[in-house]
Amino acid sequence: MATIPLQEIVLAGPRGFCAGVDRAIDIVELALQVCPPPVYVRREIVHNRHVVEALRAKGAHFVDELDEVPDDATVIFSAHGVSPAVRQEARRRGLRVIDATCPLVTKVHLEAIRYAREGYSIVLVGHADHDEVVGTMGEAPERMFLIAHPEEVDRLQIPDPDKVAYLTQTTLSVDDTRDCIEALRRRFPKIAGPAKDDICYATQNRQASAKTVAGEVDVLLVIGAANSSNANRLVEVSTVMGTPSYLINDKNDIKTEWLAGSQRVGVTAGASTPEFLVTEVVQALQQAGRVAVREVHVVEEDVRFGLPRELEDIARQGGKTLPQRSGVAAGSQ
Repeated sequence: MATIPLQEIVLAGPRGFCAGVDRAIDIVELALQVCPPPVYVRREIVHNRHVVEALRAKGAHFVDELDEVPDDATVIFSAHGVSPAVRQEARRRGLRVIDATCPLVTKVHLEAIRYAREGYSIVLVGHADHDEVVGTMGEAPERMFLIAHPEEVDRLQIPDPDKVAYLTQTTLSVDDTRDCIEALRRRFPKIAGPAKDDICYATQNRQASAKTVAGEVDVLLVIGAANSSNANRLVEVSTVMGTPSYLINDKNDIKTEWLAGSQRVGVTAGASTPEFLVTEVVQALQQAGRVAVREVHVVEEDVRFGLPRELEDIARQGGKTLPQRSGVAAGSQ
């Protein structure tokens, strides 16, 4: 990258790993220590190739589907959750399952089950083909309707307009989701919804910090994977504010022309992005010499999720004790 005479780099906070991602990575690392090898992981444990490659180097075997896992082996479900059909196949095959689904995604699954049992048609706001959405839709496929934009609301064909509920993917744009929910409420005045937003605290916090930083810089770099929903939403919310914003995997993706004429550059990271990538991007931006680095915090986070019981059971059955978790806690609003 050519030298750019920057005056300041502004880091968004919070950024990077959330509690669900921290927990999922910990689960794989601990499973590699206490479970008989090999240990398989269905899909990317979180949407970041750097994380996946680091875990693969430690011995994790990543697969797309369960038919790639030998009978009676250990398999870990990713943080995005899975459908009941996947769980049933694992039981049928006798696989030893460790569930790394984020507890906030599990909350949405439980809401879907409850609404389906109560006879509701369920409108899920989310992105088709995202792993989280596929898993949630699988809880009640005959009752669920998927939308991504407010204009899709009028095209919904709901059997009973007075018996409708909505749920949302946990990693959506707060603003876009609000527009969808408002459109749903206009069309279905009696619509039911979760007592607390499905969009997770980390997604909301990272969007708030991205907006704050976007208002103070000439350009914003968002570090995250192309298939990371929450990272893509960070690009969107800052772009809407009029700040040119770019999604990068790491420092190697930075293009000099993006920064031309910029004095202040903002940097943030999606919830699946390790902090070392942020450090490397900052160092790359400082090639011109000493550039001031300032961090903007909109909220402190301190939430931490416990480990799944099945991991503790496997360790105990093998006469082992789970090592102390060393990951940094991530948190709440």
